[in-house]
Amino acid sequence: MIVAGLGFRSAAPAASLAEALRLALAKTTLQPDALATLPHKTTAPALRDLAAAMGLPVHAVAVAGQPTSTQSPRIQAGFDTGSVAEAAALVAAGPGAQLVVSRVVSADGMATAAIAAGKGLTL
Repeated sequence: MIVAGLGFRSAAPAASLAEALRLALAKTTLQPDALATLPHKTTAPALRDLAAAMGLPVHAVAVAGQPTSTQSPRIQAGFDTGSVAEAAALVAAGPGAQLVVSRVVSADGMATAAIAAGKGLTL
């Protein structure tokens, strides 16, 4: 499974999420089977709008303790992981998943996205 993980501020508009995802997808030929983020973010209208437009399910995942390739001190302090986007993608893609695209940030800094592939996929 290919998963796009998203991290975003509560006030992030759908355009910011879409931009972050577009930037991440521009770095790979893979297309996501699902979106993933923190449980309390899954009901955000911006995320719901993006998921509906793409026809993708949204997975709520716990990210605490998940190692990531990038590190944000603010995110580490708040969520016990270096990147919500990377951690969400890796956790949702399943055990043994690999990060395909490291965290990218929307121009306004309101959203991040990363892509992970589940075990068994040839990258």
